Amino acid sequence: MAEFKEISPNAPMAEKALNWVDNRFPLSKLYKEHLSEYYAPKNFNFLYFFGVLSLLVLVIQIVTGIFLVMHYKPDAATAFASVEYIMRDVPWGWLIRYMHSTGASAFFVVVYMHMFRGLIYGSYRKPRELVWLFGCAIFLALMGEAFMGYLLPWGQMSYWGAQVIVNLFSAIPFIGPDLALLIRGDYVVGDATLNRFFAFHVIAVPLVLLGLVVAHIIALHEVGSNNPDGIEIKAHKDTSGKPLDGIPFHPYYTVHDIMGVTGFLLVFSAIIFFAPEFGGYFLEYNNFIPADPLKTPLHIAPVWYFTPYYSMLRAITTEMMYTLIVCVIAAAYLGATRAAISSTLKAAVIGGALVLVGLMLAIDAKFWGVVVMGGSVIILFFLPWLDHCAVKSIRYRPDWHVWLYVVFVLNFFVLGYLGVKPPSLMGERVSQIGTLYYFGFFLLMPWWSRLGETKPVPARVHFVAH
Repeated sequence: MAEFKEISPNAPMAEKALNWVDNRFPLSKLYKEHLSEYYAPKNFNFLYFFGVLSLLVLVIQIVTGIFLVMHYKPDAATAFASVEYIMRDVPWGWLIRYMHSTGASAFFVVVYMHMFRGLIYGSYRKPRELVWLFGCAIFLALMGEAFMGYLLPWGQMSYWGAQVIVNLFSAIPFIGPDLALLIRGDYVVGDATLNRFFAFHVIAVPLVLLGLVVAHIIALHEVGSNNPDGIEIKAHKDTSGKPLDGIPFHPYYTVHDIMGVTGFLLVFSAIIFFAPEFGGYFLEYNNFIPADPLKTPLHIAPVWYFTPYYSMLRAITTEMMYTLIVCVIAAAYLGATRAAISSTLKAAVIGGALVLVGLMLAIDAKFWGVVVMGGSVIILFFLPWLDHCAVKSIRYRPDWHVWLYVVFVLNFFVLGYLGVKPPSLMGERVSQIGTLYYFGFFLLMPWWSRLGETKPVPARVHFVAH
């Protein structure tokens, strides 16, 4: 057992209270390790606001969710009416509901920006692989949380959106129908589905999210933060062991983050009070109509933050499968003829490609659409091992790398836009090209990330006081 630290009997009461706590709980130690003595690079820019903003929105969602649960009824017969009751009769209920619905979209905005910053500055590279993996797991859990929460208002789009997404699981060979039945809890989306989605949305997934967030922060503070230059600040320390290019997170970055939080809350409040539906993107107009299993909406689409992946799902048609088969054969040929691997491994590559092609011809395109949609998220987990560039940050990569990233971001926006729109031949073709680019960006990264001449990386971080 650790020895108790004694202080002077004449010490102030606050100091005595803190000492009493420190002898039983490492409060001061945690404060020093994660705030006052946690040294962060001094060249953070505005893109580093989005980590703390993600944490802020998580708190907003949990707090507003607690108040909504006090009045919400997870019953197919009364769920929609209970939401209307919250909006019309509960004091300030409309504000809590709009904060929660706007917070869902805000969560994805700040998380997408946080991931974008990690992507362009190489924050997934050694030694931060585990930080990135925890972050991707948070993103995956967040998608599950948002999907299950989307059903709870029991409006037309909630009901039919859940019906479409859950039915996708039935496309999985052998286990699909049983898996879809397990998720729904019934043969159609109904009361059982609503109850289990409510339980997961309110209890199970938030607990997983909180655990992953804590693990994400602990892993980050163990290896230290990345910076726009992609330079390890721990490589240059003074005689006391403090990084020369680092400053204590508190008070410098706590004040820095307050500016970002203030700006975010101004925008967040403006949307809540003046445009909570945001033109039908944050709250679809069909969701203000009670769910009717006998009346299908003209166009069913998920919320905006799922639409890029939904576009990729719709892009996988029967004719698109032939394009993918050609891609698989080409990849196997290049792997077997150009790569410096053993003959046994070459035979395994060719055999695996033939088996995959056979499965692609035998199984319906709908299943491969589900695989592509899931794979578009899962592939992010492998990013630390796909990028082989000699430098981390986009600042010191070849100029044409920058254009690859620009096109990738624009492509993601285009896929998101097409996912909102009804199916069309032109939209289908564009989404198919976009899907090929999305996966090509990652799968070909081990090749293209090596190409080109990188710019010299400075020994110390580039910082201009302001």
